[in-house]
Order: sequence, then structure tokens, then C-alpha cells
Amino acid sequence: MEVIFIKDLKNQGKKGQIKNVKDGYAENFLIKNGYAVKKTKENLSKLNHELAKKEKEDAENKKLAEQMKEKLAKETLEFTVKTGADDRVFGSISVKQIKEGLEKKGYSIEKNKIDLEESISSLGFHNVKLNLHPDVVATIKVHVIK
Repeated sequence: MEVIFIKDLKNQGKKGQIKNVKDGYAENFLIKNGYAVKKTKENLSKLNHELAKKEKEDAENKKLAEQMKEKLAKETLEFTVKTGADDRVFGSISVKQIKEGLEKKGYSIEKNKIDLEESISSLGFHNVKLNLHPDVVATIKVHVIK
């Protein structure tokens, strides 16, 4: 029996995937527990409609991410830190601090979207990547001063 997955199921199928499975497994587990529906013209039509809708939303999100990328390219976050001898920085600038700095400037970016390869622990300018969309990566300048 061919089924259309409507939820992700580990090691079985992802949402929107069409797969051929045994009848008993489909009826007694997948369909009963809401993981899949039978492949019919009506359900296939719904799937195509949802995929088109998702693609349209994704295009809009990408456009918004591109606009935000342009705005962020002009921004610089400044952090004042305490320093010791030879201008050695006490502590470092973390993802949380960068997120808070962006929020103060009016940007709402989740912590997991901030790509900080290693914590910033020196004075000067540093570039931080922000993953706004799978296809859009913005860079913001972080200026650490004493």
C-alpha cells in the first residue's frame, strides 16, 4: 500500500514523502497513529497544494532575510570590556551578549542562528556570521573596546 507521510517518523519517512509499505503496517500503525494517510488523488492533491504553499512561504522568508542582511551589513555592535595588563580581555563576548546587542538595535534573531566559531576574547573588530535562512548568511561587525 502506498502512503503519504504527514509527520516525520524516524527511520521510516519524512513529511510529504510517498512510500510503499505493507498493508498491515500502514493500517495498524502509520494511519492509526496519524503518521500517514493512504495515497489517493485527493490526498495527493492536498500534498501538492501544501508543498506549493510551503515553497511560496519559503520564497517570502528568503526575501525578508535578504532585506535584513542588507540592514545588518551596516550595523556594528560595540561591547566595552575590562582589560588587564597588555590589553588582555577578562572573559569574552558570547552568543548571548551578541543576541542581546542585536535586540537593543531592534533585530530579533535566535541564538542558534548566530554562528560564533570561537568566543571573542580580544580587542578590535570581529566578524560574526548570522544564518538568517538556509541560503542567506549575513555578517555583522562586533567592535570590542576597553
